[in-house]
Amino acid sequence: MLYPGAWPTESGLLDGDRLLPLDRLVHEDRVAVLAVGSNACPGQLRYKMAESGITSPIPMVRARVTGIDVGVSAHVSRPGYVSASPFQAPDAVRELFVTWFDAEQLAVIDASEGVPLPHGNYRRAWLPAPEVRIELEDGTRLPGVHIYVNRRGVLRNGTDTPRRHPGQRPLLTELLVGSARLRELFGMTPEEFCARARADASLRERGARVFAEEKMVTASGLERFVGDQQTGSPGTGSLLSPPLM
Repeated sequence: MLYPGAWPTESGLLDGDRLLPLDRLVHEDRVAVLAVGSNACPGQLRYKMAESGITSPIPMVRARVTGIDVGVSAHVSRPGYVSASPFQAPDAVRELFVTWFDAEQLAVIDASEGVPLPHGNYRRAWLPAPEVRIELEDGTRLPGVHIYVNRRGVLRNGTDTPRRHPGQRPLLTELLVGSARLRELFGMTPEEFCARARADASLRERGARVFAEEKMVTASGLERFVGDQQTGSPGTGSLLSPPLM
């Protein structure tokens, strides 16, 4: 119910259990990835890295982002929640975080999002300016950023427009109220939904099929940026150009 977890209130260097001051906001030896969900939560990042034995620090930089809004993934995640997913929204302005990963860290995050899998939930894409405007706290504008695009699309708001993620409890409440099939699968309350989904992979997949079959799903508008970038190993190097895959 607490997804996406607590975000920092300012930029910092995530180093174990500490968020330390940054000496710079741009890290050209790393890959810039825009976080719209739990990847902006220090606790979640620490957990993902710890599972792979990685302890190296991660810069997290607060940014003013124009052109991207935070929608709802058209799948049910393994922990039992329905996660956030970006969609293209030219007039939207959001305060989000740019996470700067080295090659080893990026491989962990890619794996956690299903990027290496042929039918994983997300694909990582390079989103260039001016399609998105990324302005850091000191006024620096990035030439682009990587972003995880949901392979299944995002949930819509009753029209073809993607809906914004309102938080886990109100989202699950609305979904259950609106769909008898989801109530049959996942129960009557958000707590039941999460518990049942967490315990059963086949149930999670059936939930994603209900989203599609009940025509709750639309495109994010970001699919065209995925291209052929996700056919190899994670990229490395400067943010100034998309990685070679």
